[in-house]
Amino acid sequence: MRRQLWGPALVLALVTSAASPASAGAAEEREPRPLRELYDNRAVSEDDRPGAADFDGQGRSLPAAALRAAGWRVGARPTVEGTRLDWPVSRPGRPDNVRADGQRVAVEGRGDALTFLVAGTGGEATGTGSVHYRDGGHSRYRLTAPDWRTGPLATKAVALPYLNTREGGVKDRPRLYVVTVPLDARRTVESVRLPHVRGFGKALHVFDLRVRPAAEGWTGSWSASTAGLPEVGPWRDQTLRLVVHPTKAGPTVRVRLSNTFAGAPVRVGSATVAVRAKDAEPRSEPVPLAFGGRRGAVLPAGAEAVSDPLDFAVEEGADLLVSLHLPGSVPSVPLHDKAVQKSYLSTPGDHAADSDGAAYTGTVGTWPLLTGVDVSGGPGSVVVLGDSITEGVRTTEGANRRWTDALARRLRAQDRVPRYGVLNQGISANRVLSDRYPGDGVSADTGGVSALNRLDRDLLAQTSARTVVLFEGINDVRWGAGADEVVDGLRQLASRARARGVRAVVTTLAPCEGESRCTAAVDAERTSVNRALRTDRHSFDAVLDFDRVLRDPDRPARMLPAYDSGDHLHPGEAGLQALADAVDLGELTGRPRAGG
Repeated sequence: MRRQLWGPALVLALVTSAASPASAGAAEEREPRPLRELYDNRAVSEDDRPGAADFDGQGRSLPAAALRAAGWRVGARPTVEGTRLDWPVSRPGRPDNVRADGQRVAVEGRGDALTFLVAGTGGEATGTGSVHYRDGGHSRYRLTAPDWRTGPLATKAVALPYLNTREGGVKDRPRLYVVTVPLDARRTVESVRLPHVRGFGKALHVFDLRVRPAAEGWTGSWSASTAGLPEVGPWRDQTLRLVVHPTKAGPTVRVRLSNTFAGAPVRVGSATVAVRAKDAEPRSEPVPLAFGGRRGAVLPAGAEAVSDPLDFAVEEGADLLVSLHLPGSVPSVPLHDKAVQKSYLSTPGDHAADSDGAAYTGTVGTWPLLTGVDVSGGPGSVVVLGDSITEGVRTTEGANRRWTDALARRLRAQDRVPRYGVLNQGISANRVLSDRYPGDGVSADTGGVSALNRLDRDLLAQTSARTVVLFEGINDVRWGAGADEVVDGLRQLASRARARGVRAVVTTLAPCEGESRCTAAVDAERTSVNRALRTDRHSFDAVLDFDRVLRDPDRPARMLPAYDSGDHLHPGEAGLQALADAVDLGELTGRPRAGG
């Protein structure tokens, strides 16, 4: 029997209709009200008054002290998945959330998604609601809130170390989720009707609800996926100077930082950006970045920060230095582990503005906290969701010879299709179906959560994503997954991307005979995956046959020796260049080949 596979905090289905308000029932005619005026449930209590709140109808509640320790204080405004949310201003013991039951909420704006801060009680809670647009039409959406105690940790926004009961604190992992549903970005939202939830004892609790603005006027130029939360240092009052290689130039820049998976806030005291000369040395004096007009930023657990737009020219082909001063003690930090790029760590002190590299005596091979660089203008981005082959494992450190780098160079050198930025969301050891890193807590495993569980963050929340290339699955079959399961997972990824207006391109799986786990049985599953992908005319917008590019025609289960890095699993630089060269750029946009 096939296993049903689900992605993060499930969302799907945007069915637009032309229904007018006049055709709706009496309940539909009610005036929408701000969410805070509809609060009917108390979720948060102080430890010395645990009975003042009852989130789940059994006397249990979220501890205010633990929320404060995570940076989710009363009135906090955490940004998660590209949306600035409002944590309720209600004091502990006062109403702070809505049990969804068809209420109509005043929500206005235009954007690409509707973002909910939610949790279910009594189990996973699902229901269908509607979005009402200013032009009189509406669309339906389906929303699922994972249970606050048993839902997947891999997709949570924040988790706490204990919960409160009437008798006091109990060790547990209560959690909150951010869930997005697609919007028609061409229309202005006027209000939202919350779902009616079915199921005895189940409730879907909404703490906040916002329209996520589309990233108009910005193109993603560089990105990295957060792959885990390992121990570091600890770093104490030190500055990171991170080297990144943008794929798109532009006159204005902003950077994105993320505290994904963390249980505590992290403070960035100051940040700068500079064009790199060599090593940790900038070409000229670094330029300060600001966050909401302030010099630094505090990122609550699970939250993000985006710097203010800065007039700073990102140049084609030039590296950037992004420097982050961490004034406190940092024992663990979310990061991308295998950067294939040397970055730098300073001696104690704020060295973000240093115009030389003398203070940067240490090195790191990771990208901590930094998850994106955007530039103004441009047509948007191609996002590549992949594993270590996409990440660039076994390429020359600092040489930018990943296949995505080669693809970016091809895009820049032509005029047939838009010159997209290319965002590399590859994670070594990553899988489509299962989590390597559990998604919570400090861990030495930096293989990331599954593609299904990271799609919202690593694709749908990326800046101006136009097309996704799905190049994953070999790790699944190498570790025992069946071909049907992998294909089903890839179809789910494509379906969710296409529901948001993102073109979905899939690749076949590369040969790997000779690597220890690539047995004949594994190759049989790999071949079955490829056969299914090549013949699927409905689930994907295009198929890139990377298997045919890399395989030895005389021994199709094995990589062509000229393309093999030597471990029989990862292509070398010649093989990665061959992948980039084989991409019909028209498949990224749907445009036919020239003359075809």
